Order: sequence, then structure tokens, then C-alpha cells
Amino acid sequence: MEATRGETKKKAVEDRAGGGETKGGRPREVFPELCSPAPVRLTVWCKSLLFNSHGYTVYDDADGRMVFRVDNYAHNWKQETVLMDRAGHVLLTIRRCRKVRPHFSLSLSLSLSLSLSHSWEAYKGDKDVQRIVREQRPLFKATKDLGSPSCTISMFPEDGVKPLGYRMSWSREKEWSKIYQAAANTPVAEIGRKYGSMPMKLLDKDVLALRVQPGMDQALAMAMIMITNSMR
Repeated sequence: MEATRGETKKKAVEDRAGGGETKGGRPREVFPELCSPAPVRLTVWCKSLLFNSHGYTVYDDADGRMVFRVDNYAHNWKQETVLMDRAGHVLLTIRRCRKVRPHFSLSLSLSLSLSLSHSWEAYKGDKDVQRIVREQRPLFKATKDLGSPSCTISMFPEDGVKPLGYRMSWSREKEWSKIYQAAANTPVAEIGRKYGSMPMKLLDKDVLALRVQPGMDQALAMAMIMITNSMR
């Protein structure tokens, strides 16, 4: 009886932290240390700390410590980039895929045109992407929804357990992006302009506030936000 109570309590803690199974799958805990049981607020500065480099610098609002950094020197930084922790260790490699696909439209006659299908793939760690494309499945793939300010996130299953899918949407006018669990349509992260200490005083456009809900992997959320910014 005591063992049963202990297992039930353990499962409840795992569910609150995002580690237990949920309807439609479960979140992928790629970095368990970045899955908080409480909401997390991050400040995203859309600049690199390094001179002449494109990227991001992300801080935890609770203690001011750096959480993530993105530093891009390569000329093709829009095609491939990496998300690092504060020590410079690569967490995720993000690769852009551009494929031309047919698009059918009905008018007086059936016509065929070509459109670009924008998609991104994310892999764990700092690896040669050309090699891991052949040897390793990505953690997730983000595909732009044609004609809509949104995209679909397809998580790849691991150990036979189906993970949750996600959906991202954004508004250029209102300057926000949101990430939802696709099955439950539940928001798991949101980013928008950051306000300063003065009431209703917005900071510069390159300073954003990222709110991550309990159980959501913060590295995955940040990677998805980076992809969203590339899709705009």
C-alpha cells in the first residue's frame, strides 16, 4: 500500500514537471534541467555579445544569469545556427530546409505553380549537420503554414513513445509569438516586447520577454522562437 502511494506521488510530480505521459503524447525532455515545475521568465536580447556577430543573448529574470547565447559569424548564418548554454556548449543545431513544391490553384483552368516550402530541423548537440541528416533523426521539424502567420512543429518519437506536437503563431502588428501544444491547444510559451521599470514603457524592439510554462523545455522553446523570427 505504501509503495502504491509512493508511485502515485512520484507520477504526480512527473506530470507537473512535464515528465509524465499526457493525452496525445508527452513533451520531449531533451534537457531535463531546463524543464522547470514553475513558470519561467526570460529576457531575450536579439543581439550577440560578440562583435560583428549575429545572434541572441538570453537571461533569467529571477537572478539575472545568462541562460542561452547564439553567436553567428558564418556567412550562411540564416541557413544554419546553433543554440548554446552560457558556457558556450552547443545544445541544439538548427538547419533551414528550402524545397520547391507544386501548388495547385483553380481558376478558369487548372494551373500549376511553384512555391517555396519553408521548414527547419533541429538536432541535439554540435554536429556536422550534413552527416547527422543521414545518421540521426531530428528532434523536431517546423514547417511554415502557407498563407498563415503560423507553423506546425512535428516532434519525432523516441523509445516508442509519441511526443506532443506543437503549433506556433505570431502577429507582426502586435509583436508577439506563441507556442501551443497542438493536441490540447494549450499555450506553453509566449514572447513579446519587454516593458521597463516605468509602467507601460516599452524597451527597444530588440529586447523581448519570453514566458515559459511549467514542464516546457526552455531550450526547445527558445529554438522555436528563433525559427519563428526567421519565418517572419
